[in-house]
Amino acid sequence: MNQARDLPDAAPAGSRLAAPLSPERLGPPLFLSAVQAGFPSPADDSIEDRLDLHRHLVRNETATFFLHACGDSMEGAGIRDGDLLVVDRSLEPKSGRTVIAAVGGELTVKRLARRGGRTLLVPANAAYPEFDVTDREDVCIWGVVTYAVHKL
Repeated sequence: MNQARDLPDAAPAGSRLAAPLSPERLGPPLFLSAVQAGFPSPADDSIEDRLDLHRHLVRNETATFFLHACGDSMEGAGIRDGDLLVVDRSLEPKSGRTVIAAVGGELTVKRLARRGGRTLLVPANAAYPEFDVTDREDVCIWGVVTYAVHKL
């Protein structure tokens, strides 16, 4: 199985490359205080900075790409149909990480697992089977999913 670092510099078809940072891209204000998920606390009106989601979601500019998830095989991992996935190709695809893999030319998002000398792509939905990709030549890991952004 090929590792992400062995792949060409091109992103997979249908994905969008991360846009470079620019001073023109100012987002909404980012407040100093965090919002309570339990009981409310007094509001803090101090604005820390302008929010640039790119700065928060992208660690390695040249190795990051975005794509949309399709289907429900990763719902147990918090990835829903239509979510925007942030994928970093510079991270090591270790066992337990959620990865984008090309299997027979088709992209899939699954959790990488290594058990008993075998390499598996594991869904986070019991309705789907695991894929043993140990000896397959047509499998390569494109990158590690670092964030899933979804609408509420």
